[in-house]
Amino acid sequence: MRQVVFSITIFMFLFNPHLFSQEQEETLKPPQKYGRDKIGGAGGFTPSWLFLNVDPINEVLGKNNAGTLSKGGIPLYGGGGYAYLMFLTNLRIGGMGSGGSMKAKSYQRSTNITRNVELSIGYGGVTIDYVVPILQRLDIAFGILLGGGGMDIKMTWDKGFGVEWDTVWDEFGGNTYGDRQIGYSRTLSGSFYIYQPSISMEYAILRWLGVRVGVGYNGMAGGSWKLDDKFDLLGVPEDIHAKGLMLNAGIFLGMFTY
Repeated sequence: MRQVVFSITIFMFLFNPHLFSQEQEETLKPPQKYGRDKIGGAGGFTPSWLFLNVDPINEVLGKNNAGTLSKGGIPLYGGGGYAYLMFLTNLRIGGMGSGGSMKAKSYQRSTNITRNVELSIGYGGVTIDYVVPILQRLDIAFGILLGGGGMDIKMTWDKGFGVEWDTVWDEFGGNTYGDRQIGYSRTLSGSFYIYQPSISMEYAILRWLGVRVGVGYNGMAGGSWKLDDKFDLLGVPEDIHAKGLMLNAGIFLGMFTY
């Protein structure tokens, strides 16, 4: 009798699909889903490093007794913010601006003249990003910035001594513009349309604090040049520009979902 009961029990356990599937449901849990649809927004500090080609500028500087600019790139500092669009999943729109400068200096002993050159770059525009969650707290953002910007080359030289009040007015009222007894100062300014595609990794440290690192390219189109913000500057070589690879970073405060 015991053998019959035991056999019936084994038979019911093996061939009862309801019992077997019920145990599977209890033991097998669905895999954890990383990331959620993004909502909210954030803003923060966005430093970057632009690797631009300064060789064409250095060639001109070297021919005119000036120091040359570093080939290691230029640091840019700025800020930006964004907000997610609720009607388009994981798409956000915002704005960002950034700027920075680098300098070169030379001294000519025979004339006691110090020459300074400062290259400045600045831009700003609208940002559009599509965010893809890949792990909990970790996202990839594919984005582009569209806007405008400029590039200034400021050149000055002086002999390192003070200038008398009357000398300034004698120069202004005289027939010779820019008397080199006092000094020299010129600014070449170029303005351009900016497009900046990028890809970034973003990590939410806390629900209100996040960081970003990425790479992009600073592109420029169109544009015009001015001398001292007054006169049209013609014949500027096309290889004088602020195009180049960029390394981007950021620290943001806001609302981060994960």
